[in-house]
Formats: sequence, C-alpha cells, structure tokens
Amino acid sequence: MPFLVDGYNLLRAMQKLDEQYDAVDEAGLCRILSEYIKRKQSFGQVVFDGLGPPDKSDLSGFGNIEVYFSGQELEADDIIEDKILANTAPKRLIVISTDRRIRAAAGQRKAVSVRSELFFDDVVKTLDRKTITPEPQEKRGGLTEAEAQEWIDFFDMD
Repeated sequence: MPFLVDGYNLLRAMQKLDEQYDAVDEAGLCRILSEYIKRKQSFGQVVFDGLGPPDKSDLSGFGNIEVYFSGQELEADDIIEDKILANTAPKRLIVISTDRRIRAAAGQRKAVSVRSELFFDDVVKTLDRKTITPEPQEKRGGLTEAEAQEWIDFFDMD
C-alpha cells in the first residue's frame, strides 16, 4: 500500500511526542520514513509546505519515497488533496495527516486515513524491531556433494 504523508504535520507530531526528535529536519524525517516504508515493502510520497531548504541534496536518493515542496503559491494540503483525487486505487492509499481537510478528502475517496501521532507510534515500533534475516537453506539441508567436494579441494584435504 502506498503512503501519502503530510510532511510538516508528521514532523510536528514527532517533535511533540518525543523530544529526541526536536532536531529532526525534513531530510531526517525522510530518512526515517524511507527505512519504515522499506520494511513495509512499499513506497510513498511526502509533501511539505513552502520552498524547503535551499540545499535539497539530502532529500534525494531515496528509492522508495518521493519528496515534494508546495512552493509559495500552494499549500501542502492542496497538493495532497490533488494526489488523493488523482490516485487510481484510493482504497489502497494510506494518507498520513492530522489535518481535518486531508482526512476528509481521504475519506471521500475511501483511502485509509491515519492520524500523524498514531502513524508515528507505528513507525517507532516497526523500526525498534530487529529485522529478521531468513536462515540460509544450507543451514538445515547441508551442502550438496559437489559443494562439499569444492571445499575439500579448496583446503587440499584429499
């Protein structure tokens, strides 16, 4: 399920709920979201108000999220509403915002709407969990005869 995030709304919720996030900026939020969304095996879009920082190099290179700034003429809410309306599968869309206007737009299209505080709680829980790496098949099944012979030859154990 794709995520559509009201950037500053989520950033303020994080900072309000946990003072360790007071120094997190747009790029820091995007790094956190990128890791979270990676673990959810999905992708997302984050929309911020305004022009953003002059140097946006820290806001690129995320393979699973796209970052937008509304500019001076529009608000992030306008862009988020447009993205909700343009979405071809809104029932699969997860919209993150505490803003009533955004939540109403999501509800009209039957998108999933999650308050920023609740979403942040899930982000923290998800990122606190250790990722489980599956065991290699060889651990339980052992090496094939050919692989065993390669090691015997490699260590000259004939």
